[in-house]
Formats: sequence, structure tokens, C-alpha cells
Amino acid sequence: MNSQILIIGGGVIGLAIARSLHKKGFRQITILERGEIGREASFAAAGMLAPQAETDKPDDFFHFCNESNLLYPQFAEDLFNETGIDIELDLSGTLYLAFHEGDVEEIRARFEWQKAAGLQVEHLSARQVKQAEPFVSPDVLEGLFFPNDRQVENRKLLLALQKYAELNGIEIVENTTVENLLFENAKILGAQASEKKFFAENVIIATGAWTSLIKTGEILLPKIKPIRGQMMSFHTAKRLFTRVIYSPRGYIVPRKLGKILAGATVEDVGFDKSITNDGIEFVRENAVEISPSLVSLPLDENWAGLRPFVENGLPVLGSFPQCENLFIATAHYRNGILLAPLTAEILSAKIAGISDSKYLEIFGVRQFSAAKAEKI
Repeated sequence: MNSQILIIGGGVIGLAIARSLHKKGFRQITILERGEIGREASFAAAGMLAPQAETDKPDDFFHFCNESNLLYPQFAEDLFNETGIDIELDLSGTLYLAFHEGDVEEIRARFEWQKAAGLQVEHLSARQVKQAEPFVSPDVLEGLFFPNDRQVENRKLLLALQKYAELNGIEIVENTTVENLLFENAKILGAQASEKKFFAENVIIATGAWTSLIKTGEILLPKIKPIRGQMMSFHTAKRLFTRVIYSPRGYIVPRKLGKILAGATVEDVGFDKSITNDGIEFVRENAVEISPSLVSLPLDENWAGLRPFVENGLPVLGSFPQCENLFIATAHYRNGILLAPLTAEILSAKIAGISDSKYLEIFGVRQFSAAKAEKI
């Protein structure tokens, strides 16, 4: 089987890259997915697009997250026009709330650097918070409002990207675990999965938490490990909250039809996706701190996903100096949904020879020294 493009990994990153490459003229694109398409970390996410709520300083990573966030309105509109699927981009903004004195210090520090950086952020009193969200805990002390932090229905995003692939002849091969890459001299030829080989002119590794399980010959990769995140959701007869609400310990995400997502744990437990009583209780306690009214709501669902994490917490993007037709897009950790549009755009532009992005250098494999890289 020969393709122009072989993408290993069918999560939101792999699917978004496939779409972007197709829109740039590539027509023979194959996606290999170890399980079912889009059913791992991307499916388990909560869909927050929150660079201001989730980063602590205006560094390169923040700017990367922020630029990707700004792409979402057009991204959502284009996907709807292409597939008819509404990914439910919600532009209501995000609250970040303080419930203890330590939280107040954190919130005020974030407000100061964001105002100094020229970002849109509002400081709210407890009364203003309660006016904005009446079901928030009466213990709230103050808060921040980020008008440009958003959310998207991540599972509908995955459906839209999958439908784009199906409508446009992008081949998806499920239940296919890549074991090793195929090389000849300094060029990659493709990948091997069990007894089947897939050949391509260009290969993209987008395998998330499973990246380090692929044998890559002489190519050195940083160690990427899975970090479990357990989540839960409540169900109400009506929508209680208007927007995403964070505390320093957790978050709640209101969705249509009365569903409220809550998360999440951060657990280094290998490839174990088990749901634990301790994990769900931790998530519930943090959600109830934000809104005690949640304690009486029926549990709708609980689940877990494995986020791909590398030691410095940053994504790994770009090409390899020793193999010009091999590319990587992984280790997005808790920001895969947020970073999908910009990751897809800059990597596809690189492969198509249109442009090169500074982010492919900043987050490239060169950020890891040979001493810290692990030979797989």
C-alpha cells in the first residue's frame, strides 16, 4: 500500500493534519489507528480552549496556544460547511475563581501579568461572580473572566474531522498497531504493523501517549509517557451554568441539554485507564467546591484518558534533521484539542513546502539534548 502521506495516529491531531494536507492538495493520505479512530485522549477531553486560564506566563507556549485558539471560529465554520456537523464552539468565555486566600494570590498574579501583556481579562468581585453565575458557591472570594477563552464539543469535533476524511477519500485503517518504522539509508519508507507494511512518501508520527512504543531505529525521540486523567459528568434538567468555570484544583464545563463535565485527575500510572473511587471522588469534591448544588445531581458518566506527556511539558513538533521525510506531532498533553488547528496548519505547510513556522523549531526534536533523548 503506497500513499503520499502516512499518518500514524487517528486522534484529533492526526485527523486535523490529514484534513489540512488534503486542503493543500495531497490526495493519497492514509491514517493508521491502533484502536478506533478518535477514541483515546481526544475523546476523553473536556474541550476547553483556555490558554489564559491554563498558562502562567507569556512565553512561546502561551503564544502558540493563544494563536491556535484564535483560529477556532473559522475552523468551526469551515468544518460545518464541509461536513454539516456543528462542533458547538461556545464563545461565552471562562471564569477562574478563588475560594481560599492562596487562590486570591494566584488569581491576582495572573491578572497582573495578563493585563501587562495586553490580554483581555477582567477582575470580578464575589458579587459580580454570583451575578454572572448564580449557582457558584457562596464561598467564592473573587474571580477572573477571560472573554476569549472558549470551549468546543470535542467529540463532535472528532466526528466532523472523521466525516471530512470519509467524504474526501482519506483512508482510515483502524485496529492497526504500528510496531516499527521502515528506513532505507536516511529516508523513511513507511511503517510496519504486524505482518503488513504501509509505504509512503512522507510519514507523520501523531501517536500521542503511545509514541514511545514504536521502534524508530536510529531516530532518537524524547520519552513520552501517558498521564491518566479521570473525569465525570452530571446531568440536570436545564443548563445551570453559562460558561466554563475553573478553580485552582478543578473545573466544570457546561454543555447543551444539561450535561456538566467535571475534571480532572493527573496520574502517572502507565497505560492504566481504570476508573478509581479515589479519582472520581477527587473530581467530585473539586466540582462541588465550585458549586455545592452539584452534590445532589445524578452522575451521568465517568471515564478516563491518557494524555501524552514529555518531561518539559511541551509539545514535540516538526521534522528530523537526519530524515527529511519523517515528521512528528505529539506530546500535546492537556492541550490537544486547543492546539489541533495550528499544529495541523504549520505542519501541513511545512510538508507542502509553503512555509516554515518558528514553532516547529521551538518545539522541535532539537529541544531535547542527546543525553536526555531515549533511543527506542
